[in-house]
Amino acid sequence: MMNVKDLKEKHKLLTEYSYELGKVDKGYTNRTLYINLSENKIQAKSVTQMMKDKFIGGKGFGLWYLWNAVTPKTKWNDLENQIVIAGGPICGITQYPGAGKSLICTISPLTGIPIDSNVGGYFGPLLKFSGWDALELQGKAEKDVIIYIDGNKGTVKIEEAPLEAIDGHVLGEQLTEMYADSEEDKRNVAVVTAGTAAENTLIGLLNFTFYDVRRKVARLKQAGRGGIGTVFRDKKIKALVVKYKGVKGDLNNPVDQPMINKTGIKLHKEICKLDEKQNNMRKIGTANIIEVMNQYDLLPTHNFKYGSHPDAYKIASTVFIEKYITQGMADGCWYGCSMACAKAADRFQLKTGPYRGHLVTVDGPEYENAAGLGSNCGIFDPEAILELNFYCDTYAVDTISFGTLTAFVMECYENGIINKKITDGLELNFGNAEAALELLHQMSRGEGFGKIAGQGVHRMKKIFAEEYGADPDFLFDIGMEQKGLEYSEYLSKESLAQQGGYGLTNKGPQHDEAWLIFMDMVNNQIPTFEDKAEALHYFPMFRTWFGLYGLCKLPWNDIAPEDNALTDEPAKIPEHVQNYVDICNGVTGKNIDKHELIRESERVYNFQRVFNIRMGKGLRIHDKTPYRSMGPVTVEEYESRQERYDNQLEELAGYNPAEKLTQEKIALLRRYRENQFGKLTDAVYDRRGWTKEGVPTIEHLKKIGMDLPEVIEVVKQYL
Repeated sequence: MMNVKDLKEKHKLLTEYSYELGKVDKGYTNRTLYINLSENKIQAKSVTQMMKDKFIGGKGFGLWYLWNAVTPKTKWNDLENQIVIAGGPICGITQYPGAGKSLICTISPLTGIPIDSNVGGYFGPLLKFSGWDALELQGKAEKDVIIYIDGNKGTVKIEEAPLEAIDGHVLGEQLTEMYADSEEDKRNVAVVTAGTAAENTLIGLLNFTFYDVRRKVARLKQAGRGGIGTVFRDKKIKALVVKYKGVKGDLNNPVDQPMINKTGIKLHKEICKLDEKQNNMRKIGTANIIEVMNQYDLLPTHNFKYGSHPDAYKIASTVFIEKYITQGMADGCWYGCSMACAKAADRFQLKTGPYRGHLVTVDGPEYENAAGLGSNCGIFDPEAILELNFYCDTYAVDTISFGTLTAFVMECYENGIINKKITDGLELNFGNAEAALELLHQMSRGEGFGKIAGQGVHRMKKIFAEEYGADPDFLFDIGMEQKGLEYSEYLSKESLAQQGGYGLTNKGPQHDEAWLIFMDMVNNQIPTFEDKAEALHYFPMFRTWFGLYGLCKLPWNDIAPEDNALTDEPAKIPEHVQNYVDICNGVTGKNIDKHELIRESERVYNFQRVFNIRMGKGLRIHDKTPYRSMGPVTVEEYESRQERYDNQLEELAGYNPAEKLTQEKIALLRRYRENQFGKLTDAVYDRRGWTKEGVPTIEHLKKIGMDLPEVIEVVKQYL
């Protein structure tokens, strides 16, 4: 293997751009960096007051730049499609946990509409401190390039880079070493990479590094959803590198540093005192809920057929804590995050693939990985889950999409829709970890059935129906995707609100908009359609806000104050909502309250809805969900919970289940549940200020201050 000096010597400088370093003011640098790879063009753009007022930063800036870059006919692999990376005005503070997030936007290869994905690591904060509120990447390079931003020297370079690796864990290490002046300097370097599978699938992700000074390894965090890494490699970008030395707690130049300090100290104390009692985030991260989901029949199993499994104890969080996840390490993915949920298994020995026998650091598993790669595929082997987790990351494959599409493939295999001839010999039964790993390796190599599976569930349904004669209605019912995006890993059958939380989204079924299962199903806090509609208005808007400012959503509700249950709205964690109001005002000098916080998100959320409409989606018909997200599709599903479903038929739907065949009962229950979802959709659209077809009204857009002429022009056609 060549050393990094030899790799660097083979670089060819295509262009270099120098800029004045500038200074962050109230969270903004007030300029963004534009790079066109087709033209080797680099330029600065000014951030306007309108952008700050209406789009704030982060995801808002990403959507605004993307809107202005593309046309309604733009495809994901067209030259004009952009990848936009932005932090936000709070991004980079070190006093409050979870303040290092980047938001990435592009036109998704899976959905054909804007996708946004949030990610940790150091890139977003270091990009800002290097002088840029956002980075726009447009066009395509002729050969693989690396873009290098030196935030201390004020230079941006585009270099051809022919010899470096592609896979994330290798390339992240190579470039961290290449651009650091010393071991100590490695913490000042952040790298964005994809991986080999991003070249051969539509589910590629981006890896964002942070250098772990204790483990002495460049750790990887993922912007996973929607195929952003596929766009990255299509543009021939091998990596982005930013270097900035001199991180301090006041680099955002906030208006009120003492307010930020005070608010942060308060939450740090809560986490220190309550984490072990409430969530154990500092021991296992988000995987703390594996056994909880299994207990409440919410853990997706066998392609979302079931919500629990007798073998789930084998992948419980305690197993990973006791046997695999390194304890006692500071695991924040940005400075100052005492929640420290970025867990890792160190010196994990790989058993398969091109890195067989290597001892590696595996970031995870997070809950989504354990549920998607594990229970949903019927795999209850913790080491198989960790190996799948590692290879998904380094190959740049979205673990959620991979888990959900593999579970779909396994159900199709067990139903005889596909066979060993079609799968090139892979026995894709539920529980076959060896076959799942080989499918993943095929995606990396661009070979075999992996090339078909890597197109995602939406396209596989079409292939299986047209080429293999499968029933398209059955495939629609069991194919857990919507708008082209695979479902994340929660069983929503018994929670109407969560069905809406998945179906009535902008980008597709991703829980980061609205995770309402416990409020709805377990605690019965939102019993009426109006209650559910209010929750499906508030929580997507509130969680959108984190993506505008560069924040992680976990510190909001993964630790709750001791007296939270005594508040008027405990599900909202009102004390923590006020924390965010305070740090926002403390950084920016604004004077928002908790109501204006929601209004800021409403503007961007409605803008994204209109953007979807402009791109040919975004109407009610596109919010239709696969029936398995609502109820039982198959006889075995119904009969696994027969008493529950029979009672619901009688008590809720008014049907007597006695002496009816299971297929009849499935049809009756389906009629009831689809009717309920229709009523919920009406209520949510009404609460959001949309028409029955899901189009924001002009009146509502004016009310929230998102009545830009180009936005009104789109909705006029549908009103």
